[in-house]
Amino acid sequence: MTDVAAPGRIVDRLRENLRAEGVPFAEHDLDRILESRMLANAVAFEALDQALDLPPQALPDYLASPGVGSPAAAAIHEAPAGPAPERSRDPLDSLAGTAARIRARVVSPVALVEEALARIARRDAELNAFQLVLAEPALAEAHAAEREIAAGGWRGPLHGVPIAIKDLLDLAGTPTTAGSRLLEGRPRERDAAAVERLRRAGAIVVGKTRLAEFAYSPGSNNSHYGPTRNPHDPTRDAGGSSSGSGAAVAAGMAFAALGSDTGGSIRIPAALCGIVGLKPTFGRVSLAGAVPLAWSLDHLGPMTRTVRDAALLLEAIAGHDHDPRTRAVPVPAYSDALGLGVRGLRIGVLRDDGEREALGTREAEQAWRAGLDTLAAAGATLVPLDLPVLARLRILNGAVCAMEAAAYHRPMLRARSRDYGEFARLRLLSAHAYGPGAFIRAQVARAAGRNEYEERCRDLDLLSTPSMPGPAPPVGIPASTRFTAPFNLLGWPAISVPVGRAEGLPLGLQLVGRPWDEATVLCAACVVEAHAGGL
Repeated sequence: MTDVAAPGRIVDRLRENLRAEGVPFAEHDLDRILESRMLANAVAFEALDQALDLPPQALPDYLASPGVGSPAAAAIHEAPAGPAPERSRDPLDSLAGTAARIRARVVSPVALVEEALARIARRDAELNAFQLVLAEPALAEAHAAEREIAAGGWRGPLHGVPIAIKDLLDLAGTPTTAGSRLLEGRPRERDAAAVERLRRAGAIVVGKTRLAEFAYSPGSNNSHYGPTRNPHDPTRDAGGSSSGSGAAVAAGMAFAALGSDTGGSIRIPAALCGIVGLKPTFGRVSLAGAVPLAWSLDHLGPMTRTVRDAALLLEAIAGHDHDPRTRAVPVPAYSDALGLGVRGLRIGVLRDDGEREALGTREAEQAWRAGLDTLAAAGATLVPLDLPVLARLRILNGAVCAMEAAAYHRPMLRARSRDYGEFARLRLLSAHAYGPGAFIRAQVARAAGRNEYEERCRDLDLLSTPSMPGPAPPVGIPASTRFTAPFNLLGWPAISVPVGRAEGLPLGLQLVGRPWDEATVLCAACVVEAHAGGL
């Protein structure tokens, strides 16, 4: 983002808005907000708002575009079926490979949970990935799973497998802190919808994972519980906000985890920790029972060691339910489609995203290009593409996120402002800097940006970008949302898959698909994973 100072009028507006909303603050809070450049997106949004020449009859996104809400938006790739490509990883280290051994009773769910708990005991004091470890309940569930499988009651590939969930998802009988002291201590009465689906499939929750406070940071910085360290180098950050989920899977403390993604919070830690992270289409997975950051941008999805594992997890958690954001769109057998390959696909290759700077470090671009070469070698056509609209979509994502987060947190900010951690409190205060009517104008611009993006990508099956501009930053430093945030605003499915290393740290390649077409995203990611060198 361009380094610009916030004009005095924006600071004055922030001050007036906070007073009007009854949110307590001090002048030195505004000074720290300015020093931290937390008004940069409000400045960028104001400039964008003034520059866009949209007709008065232009409709806001929630009216103008059926887009993500319509099954007709999908264009499922149908290629001749073939064998799934060989994995570069040891299948015994994957959920899919372990599931086969559990079903054959070669390995015991009890042994798997005991090993997961042992790894947590060995590594979590250093990494700080877990908010809550559920040793006794997990072992009890593992014994029950073992008995059920022995009696012929195998439920499927998640049965008896240890997983973790981000601690903004409800788990009955435990508190959901969302990384904040404000929500400590009150056990939830029922599971979040996605957790309920996982447990119905037989998965065993070994713990709840750390996150940035209320998920409002692309880093692991958390004033209450401390940062989460990267398993590949503890001096580096795990990324955010699904920090603990990324670290737990990468360190082998769980076979898979659930994360949430509002501007990149699944894909960022996945890329920085060297695992697979999938943000499905908005409306594919229920968010019932999840603490929100921004209602129209939040997504829930899998974080796994392999692409096949991500497919299996998505099959388990996807589907329409009482969450009004979900859609009654059929859920494919994603894992069965992984052998379709990419022959005949047209994949857009980002050349310019409107930021007027290189897409990343030399090493990050080289690793990304190597991943793209594997897709071309497998029969895909690579199409260089300029998409300056992405810079606008990123600014709009930040603006919508801020305004929705401010609305959700307003009651708590009024009553308990000082109970927030420093970073979260200042960021939520700064979220009040937008002017009257800004939310509607942002939604009008969102619809215009969606239309422009769809027109530019009309003839493409996928788009690829680097997942991140470079490797993991120092511990506690937020990462970039440059390539991730636009696709939360659009709601289209996107995945990060490992493609190499720089400075001994993982790098990722991002693939973005059409709405509801996670199958093609997963197929292409599988090709990259198989040939671009698993970590």
